[in-house]
Amino acid sequence: MPLTLAPMTADQLARLRLPLEHSYAENLAAARHLSPEAARAESALQIAQLLPDGVATPGVLLRLALVDDVEVGWIWVTLPRPGGPSNPSTPWIHNIEVHPAHRGRGHAARMIGLVEAELARLGFDRLGLNVFADNTVAVRLYERLGFRVTAQQMSKPVGPPGPG
Repeated sequence: MPLTLAPMTADQLARLRLPLEHSYAENLAAARHLSPEAARAESALQIAQLLPDGVATPGVLLRLALVDDVEVGWIWVTLPRPGGPSNPSTPWIHNIEVHPAHRGRGHAARMIGLVEAELARLGFDRLGLNVFADNTVAVRLYERLGFRVTAQQMSKPVGPPGPG
């Protein structure tokens, strides 16, 4: 049963967008130590900025992953644009998700492989992404697929100043 990618419709994006905003907000809250409210606001703002016209946003690939016409997940890739948030020559995975009932079957790797083939047909030779450090399953997958660290953000808590 081969996995295929199909362009996402506006109705499909509407169904998937709120769970995406919630999931991203949870990650933002943990990684950036934001309040849940601030993280939800930041998540909604970023997604709205990146998808101002939804599925019709120029330079955006929104694809549903299907196995035997059953939706198993989805992937969102933004093509580079001058002045964009990522490397101006590198397409960027903003989200990849395999629905819980379909995890552990290699679908994410196949989605990335199909997107890579689509990007190669469009003339691109690289693909980038960010991953939260505590998402060890995703980190291992990306490393196995040949992704390498090109930049790294780090933080640490600081306490109040000590007595002078």
